[in-house]
Amino acid sequence: MADDLVQRAHWGNLEGQNWAGLARLSTEETEGEITSGGASEMTSRFVTGRDIKSTEEQEKDGRRFVEDRGGQYVHTYMEPDTSAWKRRRVRLPDGSVGYRVVRPVFEGALEDLKRGMAPNGERIDGLIVYDIDRLTRDPRHLEDAIETVEHYHRPIIDITGTLDLLTDNGRAMARVVVAMANKQSADTARRVRRNHKARRDRGIPVGGTRPFGWQEDKRTLHPTESKHLRDAAQRLITGASWHTIVAEWNRMGITTSRGNSWTWIALRDAMRNPRLCGYRSHSVVEFDQESGREIRRMVIARNDEGQPIKGQWEAILQVAEWEAIDEIIGEGPMRGGGNNARVYLSTGTLRCGKEDCAAPLRAMKAAPSRKKPEGYFYYCCPAKTTGRGCGGVKIPGPETDELIRKLVIAKYEEEAAEREAVTAPQEWPKEAELANVREDLDDLKQARRGRQISAERYYADLAEYEADERRLIKERNAWQRRALTGPGKPVDIVKEWYRDGITLAERRAYVEQTLTAVVVLPVGSGHRVPLRDRLVPLYAER
Repeated sequence: MADDLVQRAHWGNLEGQNWAGLARLSTEETEGEITSGGASEMTSRFVTGRDIKSTEEQEKDGRRFVEDRGGQYVHTYMEPDTSAWKRRRVRLPDGSVGYRVVRPVFEGALEDLKRGMAPNGERIDGLIVYDIDRLTRDPRHLEDAIETVEHYHRPIIDITGTLDLLTDNGRAMARVVVAMANKQSADTARRVRRNHKARRDRGIPVGGTRPFGWQEDKRTLHPTESKHLRDAAQRLITGASWHTIVAEWNRMGITTSRGNSWTWIALRDAMRNPRLCGYRSHSVVEFDQESGREIRRMVIARNDEGQPIKGQWEAILQVAEWEAIDEIIGEGPMRGGGNNARVYLSTGTLRCGKEDCAAPLRAMKAAPSRKKPEGYFYYCCPAKTTGRGCGGVKIPGPETDELIRKLVIAKYEEEAAEREAVTAPQEWPKEAELANVREDLDDLKQARRGRQISAERYYADLAEYEADERRLIKERNAWQRRALTGPGKPVDIVKEWYRDGITLAERRAYVEQTLTAVVVLPVGSGHRVPLRDRLVPLYAER
């Protein structure tokens, strides 16, 4: 019976059979043109197949094709807009990482066809698509489809006649057609990348939604949004909390260019974009060998000489200001930037000081027997039975929060005094050293282009010089941040702490920015030790 399904499909006799359809639009980007006009824009569009208008039309044509040949159309696999050839990095079953075309709907349709059962419970005997392009442009997926036909004896056919997986000759021809289609897609992608690079080299803004701070033309500054970004940058440089700025913007009804509320991640990404200081940027994807994950980040676009490319738009910040912000952000997670959903000021900051514990303390309301005021609480190390602590440390909560408040305010005031007492030099003292390293890099590249040194020597020296350059740039950015902080008015932490409308989350953000942790020392039974002597603050580097 199974073999008969393939044979009858080959003859065009589908009588008594149940068929499902696969309808898919493809988002293959076509190459565009950089115009010679003042806008210098690149046009690009998305195609869905030369003669296909919609998935609904594919479903309609598939249903008519099956029913005209005596079959019954029972289900449609509606695949979202996908690329049938573009590969993504995925984790493979053996734990390794590889590149695959990710199409879960297509893969699910093949599995259902092998079982002979559609998601709606109907029996399915075959699968119909509009043409071979709607099935796949990836040779690996084609082999999966061929396996379904050859070994599971389930026919897969198309309407236009470009796909024949039912015969040996047809399968051989399908492999050739898919290989050519795959090459065509790769060629198109290469031309698109070339156009994107040409656009980047000319400093033309990227497509998509307008960036916050600019008008719809992506070149002219938005008068109010650009001011908000300038103010936020100055406040961050002088010690303000990310969470405070986000909370304030949301209270004021300031939204992103998409109309969404602000989060600290959205603000971080906006501040990290080199566009702020007038540089053209582009996105790069790096692979983390340890986690097996791709890390996407925005970097400055550079020309062939390694110089930053200036964008065709007005800048909001000075380069030194943006570099100072980039130094504040750093490469890791920022303290004091999260949602801070905890309901006690010091939760997450206090740590148990008993040997070999260091567990975070948790807030616990006082028992009625202690006859404490309403809402009184303690910070306690979780009990041993929980597996999360030793249960050996306990301190009164409100008094501890008050001491934490004093530590934070004192630290901010100390930094403000130091800032007023020290005048930053006018020039970074290692500027010449950085210039020499960059000259050495240029000489090294010239030597390699002239085949004066071997590839082994080139890459060994390149890694060393680039490491020196990164180190010096990091030092310079940190210096610039201090230099910009000096003349700027520091955050008035007392005024901020007692500002009308300030939330606990905003205060917690200042605590987390100031303190890496506060270690709570234990006391022996029967001993009385002042609370301030039990707290050991560990200050965060700022």
